[in-house]
Amino acid sequence: MKLKLSSISLLLLIFLFSCNAQAQYKTIQASEFTAVVKAEKAIVIDVRTEGEVAAGYIKGATVFANVNGPDFTRTIKTLDPSKSYVVYCRSGARSARASEIMSANGFKKVFNLSGGILGFTGEITKP
Repeated sequence: MKLKLSSISLLLLIFLFSCNAQAQYKTIQASEFTAVVKAEKAIVIDVRTEGEVAAGYIKGATVFANVNGPDFTRTIKTLDPSKSYVVYCRSGARSARASEIMSANGFKKVFNLSGGILGFTGEITKP
């Protein structure tokens, strides 16, 4: 019985540590966007499709990398992981996934814009 309990305890510890080792990023609200970009000197990344970007994007976005596209991982690997990034999409789900991928690839300061461009109240640029 002692061996069984120790095995269960060991598996539980491994599970807990693996959950805590997951990539981390911070989710910010639209009201925090400008302050975070300014304070962190953050690069703004739009992870939507080309068609969505063509309809308009958040002013200041300089990196456009479709998280569902085949080149997303290759594109983020060209970026400096020591810099800060604010990531957004249409509503926040794809940018959360992109933020997770970036964090897992060594990016330390990644901010996901909650609500995406739909919840953004600032200036939208039309190409």
